[in-house]
Amino acid sequence: MNEKRLKEFWNQEYRDPEFFSLSDEASSDLQKFTRWLQKEYGKDVLRPEVTVLDAGCGNGRNLLWLNEEFRIRGFGFDISDVAIRQATVNAEKQKWGSKLVFKTHSIALDIPLEDESVDIVLDMMASHFLKEKEREIYFKEIARVLKPQGVLFFKSFYIEGDQHAKDLIKNESAGEHNAYMHPRLKVYEYVWDDKAIADTFENDFILQRKEPSYKHNIRGKPNKRRSVVCYFEKK
Repeated sequence: MNEKRLKEFWNQEYRDPEFFSLSDEASSDLQKFTRWLQKEYGKDVLRPEVTVLDAGCGNGRNLLWLNEEFRIRGFGFDISDVAIRQATVNAEKQKWGSKLVFKTHSIALDIPLEDESVDIVLDMMASHFLKEKEREIYFKEIARVLKPQGVLFFKSFYIEGDQHAKDLIKNESAGEHNAYMHPRLKVYEYVWDDKAIADTFENDFILQRKEPSYKHNIRGKPNKRRSVVCYFEKK
């Protein structure tokens, strides 16, 4: 039911946005990540033979930008077939867009790529929609498809210092730890804490950078949700 609801929700958002301002521009977080990669791994780290997986790619904006800027190869998977159609149409307009493959596929399922076939994985506000058992499978799959020393860009909701998230969990519990049913979106969402991040990633990854967003309060009251960005290198 969670997967069916998510598909319906995101198809509607990509047809006629109601809750999100969906952009065609690359995320500023992604552009910051590419600068970090080049600083840490060298200017040629984003070369044409590099393969990037965008898990929960939406309309493909981030893969499209990486392809346009660096000629990378890429795979984008998303539960919304409407979003995937938009991404595919835009890829056809780009000079090197034939190097991108977009496919309607839920990230709650096994990733249809070979072992150690990917250099970089992007999980940018996608996996928090997965339930506990789905997340376990998903991150095992991420570790499987990433090459040794491959890099994972991870961004998600962060509960530390976020009273808004704590109130949602208390009042709209989804029956799992640190999870709630969003009262407006009517979808499951999970919020990460420091222990969950450590427990999930420490066996397969080395944390290279961790950057929480600011605590968002207006006149002492919780306002915007808090997030965290992590860069991981696969062991």
